Amino acid sequence: MGKIILYQVLPRLFDNHNTTRAVSGTLAENGCGKFSSFSADVLDRIHRMGFTHIWYTGVIRHATVTDYSPFGIPRQHPEIVKGKAGSPYAITDYYDVDPDLADDPDKRMEEWKALIERTHQAGMRVIMDFVPNHVAREYHSVCKPTGVKDLGEDDDPTKCFSAGNNFYYCGAQPLDLSQVLRAHPVESSLKPYSEFPAKATGNDCFQVCPSGNDWYETVKLNYGVDYCDPNGRSNHFQPIPDTWDKMTQILLFWAGTGIDGFRCDMAEMVPEAFWAYAIKSVKERFPQLIFIGEVYNPDLYLYFISAGFDYLYDKVGMYDAMRAVIRNERPASDITVQWQNKNNILGHMLYFLENHDEQRIGSDFFCGNPQQAVPAVIVSALLQQNPFMVYSGQEFGERGMDEEGYSGRDGRTSIFDYWSPATLTHAYEDDNGLTAQQRELSVTYAMILYTAAHEKAVAEGEMFDLMYVNPASDHFDNRKQFAFLRKYGDEVLFVVVNFSSAEVNVRVKIPGHAFDYLHLPEKRVTATDLFSGDIYTMDLLKDGEYPMTIEPYNGRVYKFNLNMDDRGFALNEHHKEEFPPAHTAEHLLNQLMIRKFGCGRSHDAHIERKKSKISYILDHQPSRQDIKWIEDEMNRLIQADLVVRYELVDREHIPEGVKLDSLPEDAHEMIRLVRIGDYDVCPCLGKHVRSTSQIGRFVLLGTNWDGMKRSFRIRYKVIP
Repeated sequence: MGKIILYQVLPRLFDNHNTTRAVSGTLAENGCGKFSSFSADVLDRIHRMGFTHIWYTGVIRHATVTDYSPFGIPRQHPEIVKGKAGSPYAITDYYDVDPDLADDPDKRMEEWKALIERTHQAGMRVIMDFVPNHVAREYHSVCKPTGVKDLGEDDDPTKCFSAGNNFYYCGAQPLDLSQVLRAHPVESSLKPYSEFPAKATGNDCFQVCPSGNDWYETVKLNYGVDYCDPNGRSNHFQPIPDTWDKMTQILLFWAGTGIDGFRCDMAEMVPEAFWAYAIKSVKERFPQLIFIGEVYNPDLYLYFISAGFDYLYDKVGMYDAMRAVIRNERPASDITVQWQNKNNILGHMLYFLENHDEQRIGSDFFCGNPQQAVPAVIVSALLQQNPFMVYSGQEFGERGMDEEGYSGRDGRTSIFDYWSPATLTHAYEDDNGLTAQQRELSVTYAMILYTAAHEKAVAEGEMFDLMYVNPASDHFDNRKQFAFLRKYGDEVLFVVVNFSSAEVNVRVKIPGHAFDYLHLPEKRVTATDLFSGDIYTMDLLKDGEYPMTIEPYNGRVYKFNLNMDDRGFALNEHHKEEFPPAHTAEHLLNQLMIRKFGCGRSHDAHIERKKSKISYILDHQPSRQDIKWIEDEMNRLIQADLVVRYELVDREHIPEGVKLDSLPEDAHEMIRLVRIGDYDVCPCLGKHVRSTSQIGRFVLLGTNWDGMKRSFRIRYKVIP
């Protein structure tokens, strides 16, 4: 498995076309995203962004105010539901899926399994939540397999703690929701919620009167830990507690549906002994399954990794540091401190800048400008081999400043309400609703994520942090810039980012120790910036300094190959100043004609700003229908917003199907390739747009057919 690039998405919010957005609106008022929203085309676009895994958040059925009793689903009391939609972490049936997400609630499990299959067909793997610490107060499984007993079914509620109980009880006292209802009043025609005896609340509140800030809608599960022992907390793990077996069976049930991993909610609130038991049991049958743990205490990381977790959140560490650097509260050099603190477990750390619990980068509570975090995205995605996660909407700059209902305007996207975040309404289906800035940001993310997922130097290579040898100086500000190297085989990435709001001219030193550690030779190399396509000729010398200009809130990712020769740089000399939109359209049109007519790339091309002319040798004259199709298909490809990427390769590593016959005989050994999504790749030094939507509209002005030469000439222009 290569580097994991994880996309977290709450299906309830994704591709919800209902834009009513009533505060605290019902399902009928505000609508809801569906499993079917993730069509094959949508999943393909997500995959093309660079994502390798999708974490579908909130799949297991949870408490909601929406009444599904006509479908045999028990109704939940609104006093113990947060918001109208309810928390995805207040589980009501571990063996069922959320009916909100199904087009036909009676077939909700079949629709979920179909989504798993579609995701796999799109080339990605599926992660789902496992919520082990707590369940909804009215938990009752109606979908459990035959012979499986329900949680709490055999409990003795007269005992506050018993190793045989699934829940904790608060003595012979009823639950008192008075504090909750003062903080969160609920209008309901139902009788007040009654629970006797009161169960302990999910956030380890063992009182009968939880507050509005407690996880009052949930009850704590009992894994054999006696929190009420007067002699101090004690463990009762022999014999194996009943909860261990029940929860392990739930994991095995979902593993059997074809998923590829679990994100385990609040894993540190469940004893690591259980995890060692459960993960071992699951991986014996499903060895490729991965476990991601939400653990916030760094002192516990080693225990949970030893228990079998593949990856843990690096929240108290890298996330907190990155947030502070973005906000100019800490120097960029603090990033070095964070990864060094976890040097022995780096491969197990999952980096992120947003998730459903954290404030949106673009919110007024974080920094207000999504572009400001781009340097942090580059570093988080490329610094190590470990996974990187993006929360849906982050790639478009979702601000999280809506007042959806239960949680108010807090800079987060609500997980408790029915809503339609503006950036996700049509984002992967029809992005016409996005602003130019939002589309531009998504292209930036696509470039970064694609690089993280496909460059071996990132997924498998070594890293050398350059910060220690680049202290604060007139040429480098270690509060605002961060630099490092990645290397795999002969391929090297030289990464420098700028957290400043101003363009900077820096000089970055590469020390002799980096040459020794990474086995770098001293020689001349030619590098290309994977994001801009800019070419940089570098004389690699120990303790050499390398000047570069970096735009505000941006970065450079220069790639070079150590296998190139030491000749002077002549790389396919190119002096023509093309109009980038028209030139990129030429690349698209070339590939379109190859696929449609089986011809070669164009000859006799004149690409200009006002009008372009281009010719192809064909075996027959295209029909009027063919000509109309060419124009329509070009505009479809343009609207698909394919990202333009660059790479530098030697002649021995030219991808299959790429022809070099148009290059001059004395062309350099190193070739710059231009990729347009997965649609076209060819050698070129010209200028291009960053993604095809920036081409504008393709207008076919006319065609000519020369029967003698079998030459088909196309005249076109692009209207940006």
